[in-house]
Amino acid sequence: MDDMILEPRLEDQKTPDLNPGEEVLARFQGSLRTYVKEHVLLAALGSVLMVGVLIYMGNPHAWTGMIGAVAAIAVRGLYVAREQLGFVWTLTNHRLIGPTGSGILLGNIEKVNTLFTAAQVVTIAGDKYMLKYQADAKDTKAQIERACAR
Repeated sequence: MDDMILEPRLEDQKTPDLNPGEEVLARFQGSLRTYVKEHVLLAALGSVLMVGVLIYMGNPHAWTGMIGAVAAIAVRGLYVAREQLGFVWTLTNHRLIGPTGSGILLGNIEKVNTLFTAAQVVTIAGDKYMLKYQADAKDTKAQIERACAR
C-alpha cells in the first residue's frame, strides 16, 4: 500500500493513474449541500453549548456565546470549504484511490463505517481514512463494500 499523506492539500490532488485492467467504478466527492447542513448543525450545537457555559459562569451577556459560536463555525466553514469539497476519491475494481493518488487495495479494506456524513474506511492494518461530506454516506459505504466483495 502506498503511503497516504495525513493532511492532503487540494493542490496535491492528482488524477489517478490506472493500472492495466483497472476500471473506475465510482468517484466520491464532498457535497456542498451536506457540507453546509453539517456546519449549520455545528453552529447550532456550539451556540447552545457556549450560551450554557457563559450562563454557568455568571456572564450577564450570555447571548454573545451564540454570536461567537456561529461566527467561528462560519469562518472555519468558509476557510476550508474549497479544499474539503474538492477532494475526489476514486473507486476502481482493484483499489480505492485517495485525493493524492495513493491507493488502498480492496483486499486490504477490513470494513467501512459511516459517521454522520462521512464514510470511514478501515484497513486490515488498522489505518482509517475518511471520505467526508458525502451526500449519501450509506451509499458510499455500499459501493465500496460491493467492490470489495467482487
